[in-house]
Amino acid sequence: MKIAIFGKNFNPDFSKYAKEFFDNLEANHIDIVIYKPFMDFLGNEMKLNPKIHSSFNGVNDAPDDVDFLISIGGDGTFLESIRFLRNFNIPVIGLNSGRLGFLANISKEEISVAIQEIIRGEYKIESRSMIVLESESHAFGNFNFALNDATIQKKDSEMITVDAFLDDEYLNTYWTDGLIVSTPTGSTAYNLAAGGPIILPGSDNFVILPIGSHNLTVRPLVVPDTKKIRLEVKSRSGNFMVTVDNRTLVMDAKNNSFILRKASFNLKMLQLPFNNYYATIRNKLMWGVDRRN
Repeated sequence: MKIAIFGKNFNPDFSKYAKEFFDNLEANHIDIVIYKPFMDFLGNEMKLNPKIHSSFNGVNDAPDDVDFLISIGGDGTFLESIRFLRNFNIPVIGLNSGRLGFLANISKEEISVAIQEIIRGEYKIESRSMIVLESESHAFGNFNFALNDATIQKKDSEMITVDAFLDDEYLNTYWTDGLIVSTPTGSTAYNLAAGGPIILPGSDNFVILPIGSHNLTVRPLVVPDTKKIRLEVKSRSGNFMVTVDNRTLVMDAKNNSFILRKASFNLKMLQLPFNNYYATIRNKLMWGVDRRN
């Protein structure tokens, strides 16, 4: 078995768990292909020198002969790791080195159990839909896709207006601080924090949610992900922000039209039996916590 590992950095408190992780892989004769900057961080900052099979520096030399990828970090690190997977048909799983993690949902206490489950093949692979942002300015280049959401947001104190169309049919004009278009996976991210609904993965929907709407009758809208969403933005200040997951660009009034649609490819997420989606919601959100339960 060969796995790829992506990471950036982590708190020194996690160092002993990282050592446990790499010791487990070596003990089970698993070949490691690691992101080179992360390997340098492990050696230089954490004084860890795991046995490495090979390394990669970017998308162009990312491995294509591995069984899956493990992201070590938080949800932000997990989101960054998916750019290596667009061209490779391998699943990803996240090892959480911090606190709250919906995507990086394997805790440090579960490292040994998780590795044994993977070795035994005791897992499922879930297919997660993604969203693509298209524009005449080619915002975000080839990395214009998101697992969680795409947003349009004000850059300063001036609100923005967003004309929204579904399959070129006029939907609404939002007078707002911003607009979130979320996938089911992203429904537990910014969408949830802004008051949107939780949508189960595999539901084949998007959620359109205004941020701080200046019209109290406007509410979140769930639409089929077969719809093309066109957004046209107006800003009094002339600037606004566009995001896809954790990446942000500042745009001007000349580049104000965007199309959002379901990506032609999905992300494969490896799910272990002790840590499924419902368990993650209960544990991370303390959802349904009640003395009677």
